[in-house]
Amino acid sequence: MKWNSIVQDYQFYLKIEKGLAKNSIESYTRDVKKLISYLDDNEINVSPINITEDTIQEFIYSVSKKLNSRSQARLISGIRNFFDYLIFEDYRKNNPTDLIEAPKIGRKLPDTLAIEEIDLLIQTIDLSELQGERNRTILETLYSCGLRVSELTNLKISDLFFEEGFIQVIGKGNKQRFIPINSLTQKYIENYRTSIRVHINVQKGFEDTLFLNRRGKNLSRVMIFTIIKNLAEKAGIKKKISPHTFRHSFATHLLERGADLRAIQQMLGHESITTTEIYMHLDRSFLKKVVNQFHPRK
Repeated sequence: MKWNSIVQDYQFYLKIEKGLAKNSIESYTRDVKKLISYLDDNEINVSPINITEDTIQEFIYSVSKKLNSRSQARLISGIRNFFDYLIFEDYRKNNPTDLIEAPKIGRKLPDTLAIEEIDLLIQTIDLSELQGERNRTILETLYSCGLRVSELTNLKISDLFFEEGFIQVIGKGNKQRFIPINSLTQKYIENYRTSIRVHINVQKGFEDTLFLNRRGKNLSRVMIFTIIKNLAEKAGIKKKISPHTFRHSFATHLLERGADLRAIQQMLGHESITTTEIYMHLDRSFLKKVVNQFHPRK
């Protein structure tokens, strides 16, 4: 069995069986390709079937010098997942990474923006510029709905159910969910559609895409990052922020104001409540308020 052919099968499995997005598939296979490069560079002639724990341990040791603990843990997880797939397909009986320990890493708390900082970012947008109205609408949508950047760039006009007060998004694993959208953000979207988007020469295949670039195609993830980075610099905000920062802020601000954790989980599209629980660590003063408000012995 050759490495390249089994990696192609693995990619197909991740796409069809697991329903992963392109970026996730690339991330998983990137780890395996690092292993393949190591084997080639060191002229180690082993197949995916007979590679041993010792060889993988040597590979991890050689690359770990250049990686921090979090990256090492992610690499080991990616390699382990690949061999789990080989076991699933009956190519192997055991996973050679089972006894390899990943470095212990703390739970990284997400960066958030204060409400005043979000207001400042939006106020910094020059609405006299051609794309100003679009960019304001993008930030309002990211923050009010807690979207991932890929969910924003793939948002369709047909996904807008304003009469019902919801938008539909396709999240990780092609999972569909409906998210409430407030009337103010609806107003911004409608204004963008009627005053800006209507004048764009929309390219074939993008007629239903909500947010477009100047060429009439969908915006890239990189473009959204660039818009936010430039606004942060202009506003004088020193924090390292990204589109995901608005998603974290959305969840944190809801939680701080008393929203139910399960409701936040549904809106964010987290498969496990433990992923959402990270927001419980952001503001311990909020936890005290909950106890003081709801405990019978307060």
